[in-house]
Amino acid sequence: MVDRLHLRHRGIRSFCLILFLTAFGTVQLFGIEPEAAEAKNSDSENEETADSSSQEKKNKQAAAALRPPFKILRYQEDWSRLRELSTRTGYDALKFIPLNSSESMYLSIGGQLRLRGESWWDFGFGGPGNRTDVFGQSRVRLHADLHMGPRFRVFAEGKSSLTTNRDLPGGLRTLDVDTIALQNAFVDVRIAMDPVAVTLRPGRQELQYGKQRLVSPLNWSNTRRTWDGVRGIVQKNSWRFDGFWTQYAAVQKYSFNCSGDSGIDFYGIYGTGKLASTGLSLDVYWLGFEKNRAQFGDISGKENRQTIGALSSGLIQDSGADYEVEAAYQFGDLEGADISAFMFTAQAGYTFSSVRTKPRIYSNLDFATGDDDPSDDSVGTFNQLFPLGHAYLGYIDMVGRQNIIDWSGGLALNPAQKWRFTAAGHYFWRQNSNDALYNPGGRIVRAGDAGSSKNVGFEVDFTLGYTVNRFVNMTGGYAHFFPGAFIEESGSSKAIDFLYFIVQVTF
Repeated sequence: MVDRLHLRHRGIRSFCLILFLTAFGTVQLFGIEPEAAEAKNSDSENEETADSSSQEKKNKQAAAALRPPFKILRYQEDWSRLRELSTRTGYDALKFIPLNSSESMYLSIGGQLRLRGESWWDFGFGGPGNRTDVFGQSRVRLHADLHMGPRFRVFAEGKSSLTTNRDLPGGLRTLDVDTIALQNAFVDVRIAMDPVAVTLRPGRQELQYGKQRLVSPLNWSNTRRTWDGVRGIVQKNSWRFDGFWTQYAAVQKYSFNCSGDSGIDFYGIYGTGKLASTGLSLDVYWLGFEKNRAQFGDISGKENRQTIGALSSGLIQDSGADYEVEAAYQFGDLEGADISAFMFTAQAGYTFSSVRTKPRIYSNLDFATGDDDPSDDSVGTFNQLFPLGHAYLGYIDMVGRQNIIDWSGGLALNPAQKWRFTAAGHYFWRQNSNDALYNPGGRIVRAGDAGSSKNVGFEVDFTLGYTVNRFVNMTGGYAHFFPGAFIEESGSSKAIDFLYFIVQVTF
């Protein structure tokens, strides 16, 4: 007990040191907006007239209105709108660098630094070996976006992801370390065929579709995901269809990431748009997944799995209510064994817009099938493909979208300007008591025959975020997992605690 308390106190002290150094250093370097700094210098020198100050303010407001928001996929940002500015200084000069007199050719440069500290107590429900640790992570991303007129583009992004010594089961994982990598490297060839616009995109590229339940670059991970292949994008009015064929580029921690090493082909068609009659959003998709070596239950071999599904979400008129529904069915075979599995999720929320803090409450159900007999010649376990499970099934990441039922609810609000608070609770149980508990990576946490109960446990998550300015944001969070009867039956069953803090600088 004394050793455990000593480790806990040491972890808290180390974590607080990481938190202080990252927060203090980042705010000192980036805590003042360029506009604010310029205004401060102008006031102190008092060299400009009231008229020129007013004009300068208008110019800054115009520039701010033209800047696009930063996105998870940086190649989705369009900085060509800065062409409308007569003069570009400071940050804007970096984001739009003209290469010819007409400014139809330009270069945009950007990047991101993310620092994260993590503290864990009784990782994986405890057990042999060290299960309590504190460590730090860093991730640097730099990109260049070259536009050679309206029809040709080259985008390249590099990445370096590092982690201090992680003394937990698995050590330094591919989720933690990718010393230096090419994250994106593709060309766009645009073909205008009124009223349809077509883009061909061959090369290495990150993928993100829908709400990221099945296809995500996994931004939470220190290393992120990427794929090699070709994509065709067709847009007409409010509808967009992506057709793609890729190979997953698995992370090689200390060498170049090569898609040929993963043995995973990923392809499909994803469409998204709005229904003209209702204005509601609708996504429809077909996703093909082929893996050279896979195992579910007692069956192992080549997996050929097809997924068809649909997603709809939106606001219910002006009521303050919102909804989200997604369903997917999978079929195919695993070394000759038939695959038949599905998942379903439904969420309903309500925002009290008249309240100052704009609180939103919601209730959510996630359902994904498991296998009723691991020894027969069929597979009923849903494959979550490339998910962002972290956002939907708990921040501790002990539960994935396979053989699981999760009823959750939560609250999100803005306690003050620039602040965001969320709280959520998850009640987990296995969909089928004959199948295992899987994590978001698809790995088995506890075997299906290790216990008879379906009750996995209950998790609570709390996050608090602060936006320093356009470039800098900070997020801290705490999560606790209360083990259920199945965890208690199947092995070590200590409660898990997880504490983290993130500082992120984007430009």
